Amino acid sequence: MKKLLLASTVLAGLTATASAADLPRRAAPPVFVPVPVFTWTGFYFGINAGYGFDAGDRGTNVYNNVFPNLVRGPNGVPGAGGPSQVAFSDSSSEGFVGGGQIGYNYQFTPGSGLVVGIEADAQYVDFGRNRTAFVLTPGFTPNNGVQFVDPRGTASLDYFGTVRGRIGYAFDKVLFYGTGGFAYGAGSEERSFGGFRGNDSFRTGYAAGGGIEYALPTDSFLNFFKSSAVTLKVEGLYVNLENNNRNAGVYAIDSNSVLYRQPGFTNRNSGSEFAVIRAGLNYKFGSY
Repeated sequence: MKKLLLASTVLAGLTATASAADLPRRAAPPVFVPVPVFTWTGFYFGINAGYGFDAGDRGTNVYNNVFPNLVRGPNGVPGAGGPSQVAFSDSSSEGFVGGGQIGYNYQFTPGSGLVVGIEADAQYVDFGRNRTAFVLTPGFTPNNGVQFVDPRGTASLDYFGTVRGRIGYAFDKVLFYGTGGFAYGAGSEERSFGGFRGNDSFRTGYAAGGGIEYALPTDSFLNFFKSSAVTLKVEGLYVNLENNNRNAGVYAIDSNSVLYRQPGFTNRNSGSEFAVIRAGLNYKFGSY
């Protein structure tokens, strides 16, 4: 009897075990993968191109009784005919601006939040002022081969650059920012006249502006550097480069040299002021 009861118990246990093995197994809980949050933090570099135009308050620079021995009077005789006057009207110029930039951003709160940074850029400039436009008192003409120039009143640039701070607020992949800081610029020997470079010497000043920047998806076809993000921006910048008084005055030149300089001026502009509207593309490195 006892043996029969033991056998029944063992058989029942084996049956229960087999039934449990046939039951479906409980699936493992899914692994939680957080959605990556975009951050503007990281180094970047890029290129830009745009349009520059004069932003200064330009007047007319007038010089009285200039170069009596280099001007012919109404009677055609050099140095005769009474006092004369020469005027220069600053003609605005505009044209292409392009270059590159490098910088670093730091975002305090990934996703949406305050962003601060620093950026440096260097720009080629394809605009400047007319160096030879002058008007003499009616009836007066310059001697043969002579022309007058106003190096400060006819400023021109071949390049400029800036080193600026940036501060803005990001709404995920859209960044609105303001910017400002140091600016510099100069011309080249190609803009010299009569052996005199005039206003093309290195100058410094400041720049200020703002813009909007947008981060493209990481799989964008533009991301051939495999950076963490490619960003596009549109930016406006005002640049003011101060001139000194070293070259103040009006110059008489021929094809080879400066013949004479007469100091003094009225209604002088104080420097090169221009605005730039440009679009840029940046490659950002760092965490997503």
